[in-house]
Amino acid sequence: MIEFEGKVLAIDPWLDNPRGVESLKQLKIDGVFLTHGHPDHTAGVVELCKKFSCPCFGIVELIQVLQLDGLPKDLGVALNKGGAASLKLLGFNDSSVVLTHAIHSSSYILNDQLVYAGEACGIVLILGDKSIYHAGDTALFADMDWINYRFQPDVAFLPIGDFYTMGPEDAAEAASIIQAKYTVPIHWGTFPQLTGTPEKFQQCCKEEEVQSEMKILEPGASFTL
Repeated sequence: MIEFEGKVLAIDPWLDNPRGVESLKQLKIDGVFLTHGHPDHTAGVVELCKKFSCPCFGIVELIQVLQLDGLPKDLGVALNKGGAASLKLLGFNDSSVVLTHAIHSSSYILNDQLVYAGEACGIVLILGDKSIYHAGDTALFADMDWINYRFQPDVAFLPIGDFYTMGPEDAAEAASIIQAKYTVPIHWGTFPQLTGTPEKFQQCCKEEEVQSEMKILEPGASFTL
């Protein structure tokens, strides 16, 4: 969750996850942003958007699938990698969202059938003079250097869990490439397969001489950018 100018933006808001906290479920959501279609990222999203009449941003095929699953058409903002969508409909001036590359799969369960949900993405939110990069679920890839060059993120959210995404070693390399002011490890501790830990990530970052400041957040915790 990101709070900006009094509004709450949710990236992949799986609020009923095993480590979820009740306080996040009480927030009014003003905008939803999705990296890909897997249920640990999209479960409950249609109901959430309908409850708060908030727009849902994502890659075009995923938005189309969500609309087949009940997302009102006027709440879907379907874009693709590389293009920017203005956030004026959220009341923000000089703010936008850009979908970036990610190496991962993407599918969605629709009417008990597994369907294609477009390519997996990373997300860059440009909020005023701040740039926030959420890598989504991804492996390490060399073009992360372009994200550093193009957006110079103030904060990067990087998965560290391993098995389904990059683990601590590759995530430390990603942090070294992206060079955000702050790095937040995500996608860890939810499932037994996710063996990567923040402690291992910190150790790997130290070995890589990563200059970014680590922010390890337990569910419900926050920091101010």
